Formats: sequence, structure tokens, C-alpha cells
Amino acid sequence: MKRLYKSVLIGCGLFWLAAGELPAEVEIPLATDLQADGLQAREARLPILLTFSAIACEYCRQLEDQFLRPMLISGEYSDRILIRRLLLDNGSRVIDFSGERIATTELSDRYKVFVTPTILFLDGDGNELARRMVGINTPEMYGGYLDNCIDTALYRIRNPSRLAHLPGCQLQEAGSALTPAAP
Repeated sequence: MKRLYKSVLIGCGLFWLAAGELPAEVEIPLATDLQADGLQAREARLPILLTFSAIACEYCRQLEDQFLRPMLISGEYSDRILIRRLLLDNGSRVIDFSGERIATTELSDRYKVFVTPTILFLDGDGNELARRMVGINTPEMYGGYLDNCIDTALYRIRNPSRLAHLPGCQLQEAGSALTPAAP
């Protein structure tokens, strides 16, 4: 009986150890073709969550491990937002919303992103729909702020003729300072 009990304990321990590793195995999709992502977003009537990250950024890892990966794993956000990640410090290039292949750092300059992580909430044409989230300063409240901004962006996509105040994330008008600079 002791041997069976020990085997069950070891089996349970290995299961929990393996389950603890699952979130790290889920990759945040890299943004490589924003024009295609924009088309997908327009067809599905979804906003795009685009996070600007860096490989050596500890806060970026915290954002991915504590928020973005769990969002992807849960499946609860698949009908609310497209999640994409853009790396700024690996010399990569991306196809922008107009179909031009540019350096990721050029895209960050267009959107005036200077801090990682920064999250933008975009429509299929690359226009910002909600207030951007810069850094992580209150992790215990971050998920609520993130959900509010997702709700705001989704509302702007699905109800373009009506505006609503959603707590924690202000709506931005077209042509505001949050609209990206022209190339």
C-alpha cells in the first residue's frame, strides 16, 4: 500500500510540475504581417492588441507570463481580440498595415513607442482605438485595466457610430495624437 501511495504522490507531483510548464509553452504570436492581421481583424470585427516588447525586458516577460499567455490559454479572448507581439531588439522587419516591409523599430517610431512593454489597441487599418498601456506599474490591477481597454477597443470596432465611457480606458477620437504618424 505504501508503494502505491508513493507512486500516486510522485505521479501527481509530475503532473503538477508539467502543468506548471504549460503557460511557457504557449507562444504569443509574432507580428510579421500586420496587413494580413488587419484583414483578419476587419473580417472578424476584432481589434488587435499589439505589444511592443524586447528580448531582454523583464517587464515584457512579466506581461507575457502573467497576462498574455493566460489570455491565450483560456480561450476567453479569441472572440474579443487578436493578440500579436512585436520584438524591437532583434533587428526584425514587419509588413506594416499598408503592405510595406519595414524595420520593427521604424514602426515603433511611427507610433511613438519608446518604452517596452507598450500595448496598443488597433483597428484593422492600424489606428488606435483605446488608450495605450505603457509599462507595468500596478500588476495587481493590470488585468482589470487591460480588460477595460479591450472592451473599449471592441466597442469602437462593433459600434463605430456610438461612443461610450468605459471605466479605466478612455476612448480616443480619430485624428487624435494617438493616431500613428504617416510614414
